Amino acid sequence: MFKVVIPARHASTRLPGKPLLDIGGLPMVVRVAQRAAQSGAEALVIATDHEGIAEAVRAHGYEAVMTRSDHATGTDRIAEVAEKLGWSPATVVVNVQGDEPLIDPDLIRKVALALDQDPESSIATASSAITGAADFFNPAVVKVICYIHGRAMYFSRAPIPWARDDFATSRDTLPAALGAQRHIGIYAYRVRFLQRNARLDPAPMEQVEALEQLRALWHGYRIRVVADVPMPHAGVDTPDDLERVRALFSTGAV
Repeated sequence: MFKVVIPARHASTRLPGKPLLDIGGLPMVVRVAQRAAQSGAEALVIATDHEGIAEAVRAHGYEAVMTRSDHATGTDRIAEVAEKLGWSPATVVVNVQGDEPLIDPDLIRKVALALDQDPESSIATASSAITGAADFFNPAVVKVICYIHGRAMYFSRAPIPWARDDFATSRDTLPAALGAQRHIGIYAYRVRFLQRNARLDPAPMEQVEALEQLRALWHGYRIRVVADVPMPHAGVDTPDDLERVRALFSTGAV
């Protein structure tokens, strides 16, 4: 069994009040909650620092927990929820971003179950196959390579693994056997890791790569990766993203 927490901040540089923006007649955060509720989670909580978001969530039958406004990350906000609700250290919690109204419930479930079935890991996440050279060489696309047992070895914005001989000839296509994987930004955590995470010192490689997940690896925590998942829909970060998602809901495509 697992729980889902949806961190929802009102502040947003590009889309102020983003969780409350209308998508097909419902606030975005409620759309996210509807999808997450289909994952089979035993509990679903929206963690927010804004009363308006909490009121909107509760009006549609979902639980909201008020959290501090000074959290640096959504992970810290989830840790506060776990503490307030008294969740046990072994509890598995999935962090579902509040701006992903098209999140796949099956992806949530897969990541949660992967962590539940791997007692030596503290975190689980996912990855999707990279098939095009443009994505592989794009630093905005985070790559992950794993050990044979499916736990993360390293995450990087660099093109890894590097096909030395093939790329010496051409970088227009990817070798068939490369097996490159794109990291998908969904995480499941054990509560005991959340309790420790805020006290971990930043890792040098985390600061160089600007990838927070490297902190856990640097401190010796194991991260299980669910590989080869279908590439999920993009979240809502810009006005264009919002219109794209609204169009999908208006046409009944989702």
